Formats: sequence, structure tokens, C-alpha cells
Amino acid sequence: MRVPLRWLGESVDLPDDVSLEHVHAALVSVGFEEEAVHTFDLTGPVVVGRVLERVPEPQKNGKTINWCQVDVGEAEPRGIVCGAHNFDVGDLVVVTLPGAVLPGPFPIAARKTYGHVSDGMIASARELGLGDEHDGILRFADLGMDPEVGADAIALLGLDDAAVEINVTPDRGYAMSMRGVAREYAHATGATFSDPVDRVLPRTGDGFAVTIDDAAPIRGRVGSSTFVTRVVRGIDASRPTPAWMVARLSLAGVRSISLPVDITNYVMFELGQPLHGYDLGTLQGGLTVRRATAGERLTTLDDVERTLDAEDLVIADGAGAVGLAGVMGGARTEITAATTDVLIEAAGFDQVSIARTARRHKLPSEASRRFERGVDPLVAQAAANRAVELLVDLAGGTPDALGSTLVDESARPTVTMRLDRAAGLIGVEYTDAEVLDTLRAIGATVSLDGDRVAVTPPSWRPDLVDDVSLVEEIARIVGYDRIPSVLPVAPPGRGLTRHQQARRRVSAALAAAGLTEVVTAPFVSAATAAAFPGIDPAGGPSVVLANALDSAQDHLRRSGLPALVDVARRNLSRGLVDVAVYETSRVFLPEPGVELGTVEVPVGAERPTAETLAALDAALPPQPFHVSALLVGNAVLKQPGTTVEPFGIADALDVARTVAWAVGVELTVAQTSHPSLHPGRAASLLVGDVVVGVAGELLPERTADADLPRVVAVVEMDLDALVAAAPELVDVSAIVSYPAATQDLSLVVDVSVPAGDVLTEVRAGAGDLLEYARLVDDYRGAGVDEGQKSLTFALRFRATDRTLTAAEASEARDGAVRRAGERFGATLRD
Repeated sequence: MRVPLRWLGESVDLPDDVSLEHVHAALVSVGFEEEAVHTFDLTGPVVVGRVLERVPEPQKNGKTINWCQVDVGEAEPRGIVCGAHNFDVGDLVVVTLPGAVLPGPFPIAARKTYGHVSDGMIASARELGLGDEHDGILRFADLGMDPEVGADAIALLGLDDAAVEINVTPDRGYAMSMRGVAREYAHATGATFSDPVDRVLPRTGDGFAVTIDDAAPIRGRVGSSTFVTRVVRGIDASRPTPAWMVARLSLAGVRSISLPVDITNYVMFELGQPLHGYDLGTLQGGLTVRRATAGERLTTLDDVERTLDAEDLVIADGAGAVGLAGVMGGARTEITAATTDVLIEAAGFDQVSIARTARRHKLPSEASRRFERGVDPLVAQAAANRAVELLVDLAGGTPDALGSTLVDESARPTVTMRLDRAAGLIGVEYTDAEVLDTLRAIGATVSLDGDRVAVTPPSWRPDLVDDVSLVEEIARIVGYDRIPSVLPVAPPGRGLTRHQQARRRVSAALAAAGLTEVVTAPFVSAATAAAFPGIDPAGGPSVVLANALDSAQDHLRRSGLPALVDVARRNLSRGLVDVAVYETSRVFLPEPGVELGTVEVPVGAERPTAETLAALDAALPPQPFHVSALLVGNAVLKQPGTTVEPFGIADALDVARTVAWAVGVELTVAQTSHPSLHPGRAASLLVGDVVVGVAGELLPERTADADLPRVVAVVEMDLDALVAAAPELVDVSAIVSYPAATQDLSLVVDVSVPAGDVLTEVRAGAGDLLEYARLVDDYRGAGVDEGQKSLTFALRFRATDRTLTAAEASEARDGAVRRAGERFGATLRD
């Protein structure tokens, strides 16, 4: 909402030195967000000039210019070149003198052109920022003005005004008017508010037939309950709109169209009540408010023929629809320059109906924006009467007794609350006087009964429906600065859940390891869902969305890897060739053979019951948290003395071990096969006997489809399963000061034996003295029989209470050899 300051000052006392910053600060203090400021962006000297001489001069290019002598109130007239031809000798025009700056910015200076030195410029309305009109220069006669030569044209045209712009939330439609904003400024500053409604002379109208025909209201909501009409005869629709009105409407963001239309727009911005004017001579009979018939057609004021929906609310006369109610009028009854008799309509329409119609026809308007938020039903008569006043004063019309008055005067519901309710909710000790004075200040009727107060909200505040909304008003008007900036103390025993703590530890550990966290959408195509089935390839089908945002991505992911592949592809296409990313996200794993249910949920503001919420949960598929990572490019970059080391399966396994360490579980790695991973370069990740993830390198066809390098390492783990397997408290190892004893162990086993299984037996056989064990080599070649392989493990032994002897370390190593020999027939390599 744009608020011109002079217009605002007609309804509330503004300081003599008022500034845009002051008004913005005042409105921000009562809950309106600051948006922008608007000015005409021009500086003087811009004066009134009289054309003394106009000499047409044809040019070689076929254009004719006018060499003019213009009196601007100085000792000598100024010579000015002008290309327009819609003026003559004796006309009063706007002259921008050298030194002036017009919107653009466009500085004015004396310059030589067409063989003359043009000492200024005769300006058009568009050049001054008053509108889009650029067919000719602006003449004061067209504005109905006869100012003195040399007078300041900026002040005469209202171009020295400015406006602040605020964001009006949907629940505060009353602030979409000068009346509402002036009241809020008064709340913020204590300035005296003068309701513009009280300045409108009362008028009545009778005899014009108006019918509300909404026998089957949509969703139980009646389309209209307020409809006021007034008639003005004998207007001159061709009269110019006064400059002050054009300037105010321009600052408010509306262009001038014609005097009758400008008047209806002006009253809408002033009082918040949208109006519509009909050419009375084109109406056939009275008006009816009804729902459109399916397929009914209407040509609106923008000359677009529209097919109406049965839910659309329309205004109709005896010949059919003449307007989309609350959105836009029809072309058949449009006011033109030939119109003499005008019917003014000021009505109230259902908020939901108008919002749906405006969106259905993609036709937002200033009127629909106000009706969507709610319009004061008791302001309709004043708005219609105000339009009559302006049509009489500015268009030369005569008020007629013909009209109608249908106003919804039903009592507003009363809200009862305790006086200490605000203090209990906000945490501020408000006095009883502050509570009562604030409620009266916003226009409510207040009745006190002991410690309880009955509050009837004003007609312009349909949002005040319960004690909580009243408390919000108290906090807002008394001042948000009264609310202390103190965080409440959480009750003991509450905080992050065990699962939340584990997710944070995992995320922190991966970020510390050099990976970058990403957040992606859960939607994939059918082909992608089939290509990436998740940790368990036989887990079942993917969830298909019934109303997908994108028809090409209408499945919910079973794996977090497809989104990471897209992230890698996007980064590589932009030159980032070394990528290590991870994400903790939900995946969607419907159980095989289990149909996803449907649940009817209430429409509107009704809260679902506990049974409905439970049914919704039961209808959803399992949605565990997975942690996924993708590594592509080089782990170690090329530099002097160092060779390049690309990412591979070993790096993916390191990521998996980092996740397991962060959760506090022991991870076992076993070779496996997986439809997304390269054969022979895929591993299952287990905690005990439970598979909690997979790691490896993507299939070459998967990487080729994504335009990625051939080797892409990935890992995906079920974070829920990891947390479930983790101990309640993670053991913290003490720092041991005794030295470690290190030994290498090379075992020869059959090539079919997984190295991970051998490592498990080595750890079990080495006993409690083993602190660390890791596979460092897998050799198959000379010195090892065909069909066998040599696995070398690095072992580290340490005791917590003494320095180990070499014999103790060797005995522990021999235990590992015996255990591997018993389990896999492993022998020591010579």
C-alpha cells in the first residue's frame, strides 16, 4: 500500500517537518513492514509559462518543429524548441528551465538544436512523471487551471508530494486505505485522528432495484450482503481530472484514466471501499448479484471475453452479466466520454469467492485485493456518497434520489476475555487501563464485568475473532519494545532427541572431513527410481505422486544418490571438477504389498482430530533418514612431488566409517553386488548382522547417463538403523600414555574369502590388547599360489596399565593368525 503524505495528513495530524523516514518508522512500530518510498524524482526550476509566439519550421527529415517564445515571468521571454503541436499562442504550459532535472534522470540545459538555442523545455505529462500520456505537451487549460505566469508548477501539480509504501498482511485489509493507515499512524504516535467518513454528507437513495440471488451459496458462504447504489445525472465525463488528484493517484500507483474512473479509484484509496461506476443509460433494468451459469461469457473492461465458472459471482442486469463482482466491470456498461448519467455501486462481497475468481481468471485488481482481505461493510454508504460529492464538484453532475441501500448491519460477535490474558500470553505486565484503552483505541466496544471484559470488535476488523487476536492488538499498540528479548528456559529433560543428536554428529563429522552438505528435493522420475532402488534393491516399488509438481518427476526417492548425481553434474558443468557432497534426508520406502491409504481431511480452519492425524500417519509409507555421499574427481590434487589420487571405493568406505564413528557403532564391510554399483567394487555395510548401507563406485552406464567421469564413489547408509544399533551412551576412550607396539600381519587365503571377514576374525583373535587393525594390502602375484591372495594388516597393540613386551604383542598376533586359520584356513605368508 502506497501512502502519499499530504493525503494522509488530511485524516491525521502530521508534524510540520514530517519526513518519509518518520512515517515509515511510526508504521513499522505498529506492525507494518517497510517496503519503499516514492517521489516524482524531479527538481526545479519548473514554472508556468505562456506561449507568446509559435513559428512552425519544417525540417529536411520531414519533421516540423515549433520555435516558440515563452513568457516565464522574467524580463525577457525564452526561446524554446518544441516538437509537439497540441498548443497555440496564449496557452499556459509547463516549462522546465535549465538546471531542472526530470525523472529518468533527465537534466535540462540550454542546448543548440535545429538551428536554435533552446533555453529550456515545454514538458508533457509523461516527462513530468504524471502518467503515460506523451501525445503532446501538458496544457493547464486541459486541467481546468489558470495559474499565474512564473508560478512554481511543481507545487501547482502536486509534484512536491511523496509516498511511503508498506506491506499490508492479508488479515489487515482495513490498512489498504488512507483511513486505515491514518488510524494506525495515530496509534503509533498519539496524533489526532479525523475519520474521513465523518466528513461525508449523508445521502439516501431509493427506487433502484437490487436483488441478491445466491440461494445456493458456495461452501455455505453468501456471496454478498451489502449493496449500495447512488445516481448522479448530467455529468461531463470529458472534464479533466484535477492535477492534485492525478498526482495523488500516481503516487498511490494508479494511472489517471478519466474523471469518473479516477473518482472511484480515489474514493477506494481514501476509504478502502472499492467502487464501480456504470453508464446508467446502458443498463437494462435493475441489478442482480448471482452466480454465473456454467459457460456464461462476459467481456470485461480490458476487452477480453471470458468464459465464466459456476462459482464466479457476477453483477447482472436484465440482459445478462455486466461485471465480475469485486474484480472487474463489463465493457457493455463502461463509462465513456459520452456518458451523462452514472450509477455508483459500493458493495461488499465474500472474501473467498472474490479471491478464487481473481485467481481463476488471472485478473488481480486493486478492488479484488481489498475484497480478499475484507472490507468494512458499514463504509459502503459513505463511499458511495463521497463519490457523488466528487462527481458533483468536479464533473458538474446533479445528485438524484434514485438508488438503493442494502447494508449488512448484523451485530459483530462479542469476544470475552480476562483482563490478565494479555500478560499471561505475552509475558508483559499490562495494566488494566492499558488493556481497556487499547481496545477502545482500535474502535472496539468494551464492557467490563469484574476481571472479565466483553469486546465487540469494530466493523472494519473482521480478523478479531478471539481473545488471542485481541491480545496481539494490545501487544502491538502498547509497543513491541515492551516485550523483553529473553529466551525462555527449557524444562529439564527436554532438548534434542537421541536421533537428532546423532544426525548432528554425523553432519558435523562429514563436514569436518571435507565434504559439503547439500539439500535437494525428494522427487525423481520413474526411470531414476528404477535405476537407484536404494540400500535394499528388493525393497519394493516407489511411491507415485497423484498430483506431482512436475509430471516428469512424479516418484518419491528410495535413495538419496540420484539427487547427489544431479548436484555433481551441475557442479562439473560449471567447472568444479572435484566434488565431495553429502546429504541427510528422508527416503520413502513403501512396504511390498501394502496399499497406501487415503484419508479425508477437514477443509478450512477446522482442526483434524487425533484419529484423523493417526490415520494420516498410518497411510504414509515408512520414511527413514538416510545419509548419502558422493565423491568424484581427485582426493589429492596434483602438485610438485605428489601424484594425483582420484576418489574411489576406499574413500567411500572412509566416509562410511566416519558416519559409524560419529554414531558410535562398529562397522563391518562385506563384498556384495548392487544394481546401481560397479560389479566387484560394491560393499555392504553391516552392524552385527544387520545391513545398514552400501558403498562402492557407480556403474559406468549410470555415470555416462549423467555426463560424469567413469569413476564416481558413493555411499548410502540408513541413519535410523545406525542409531537403533548404537549404545545409549557412547563410550569415551581414555588417553593412554603407554607406548604402542605395532606389527604387520600377512595372511594367505583363498581369493573367494572377503577381506572384511578376515579382518573381523583377526580382531577377534587378537584379543583386548588390539587397539587398531586395518587392511593395507591385497596382493595377488608372484610368490602367491594361483587362486589365493595375500592380505596384509597393520596391527597396533597397547595396554592401559603397562608397557607391552614384544612377546605379549607377538602372542596377541599369533592369536589372530590361529583364529583366521580356523575360520578360513589362512596361513602366514613366507
